[in-house]
Amino acid sequence: MLAALRRDVRAARERDPAACSALAVIVCYPGVHAIWGHRVSRWLWRRHAWLLARASAELTRMFTGVDIHPEARLGPGLFIDHATGVVIGQTAEVGTDVTIYQGVTLGGTSTDSGKRHPTIGDRVIIGSGAKILGPITIGDDSRIGANAVVVKPVPPGSVVVGVPGQVIARSHPRAATALPRSDDALLPDLIGASLQSLFSRIDRLESLADGHLEGHPIRPPDAGIWHGEDFSI
Repeated sequence: MLAALRRDVRAARERDPAACSALAVIVCYPGVHAIWGHRVSRWLWRRHAWLLARASAELTRMFTGVDIHPEARLGPGLFIDHATGVVIGQTAEVGTDVTIYQGVTLGGTSTDSGKRHPTIGDRVIIGSGAKILGPITIGDDSRIGANAVVVKPVPPGSVVVGVPGQVIARSHPRAATALPRSDDALLPDLIGASLQSLFSRIDRLESLADGHLEGHPIRPPDAGIWHGEDFSI
């Protein structure tokens, strides 16, 4: 148990640059407190003290803002950053060295009594506000973008963005020893890229067309900035 507590503190210090000391993590990090509270409620649940387990989980939710069912399985090295609004359902399983940000839901899509919540692989990063729903598997070393809604299985080493979540294969697979990167600015904008490609193709076609084009044609953005008199504000 002491080794597990030390690993929880170490995970927070490694993945949060704001963590100034181990003592600060122990005293001030509700995500770490939520994991510790879950260990207590799960210990009670496995000994068939179901009411006490649910009461313990409810107390943890009240103090940390994290709702974790006592039967959920959390792997070692989990770090819940900022914590508020995180929900982890009854049959959810979380792998090793996973990072979860605020507002994440690992939820179900049915009322069946069997497996109905997701299984998260090792070293997965789940961005703030993401929703992973149903008995699906998120492969190892994947990255779920902020506010993505994932309802289908995700292969290992993938990036998922959008609503519904779209799976993108990584051009350079992430090493298992690499530190988590949570910069959402690096995630692709699939709709924006598709529109820019479409506008570029139309622009080339119009430049080859004969005759005079009436009105002001909409041109593709230059370095992500739209120019012209087409948009009067």
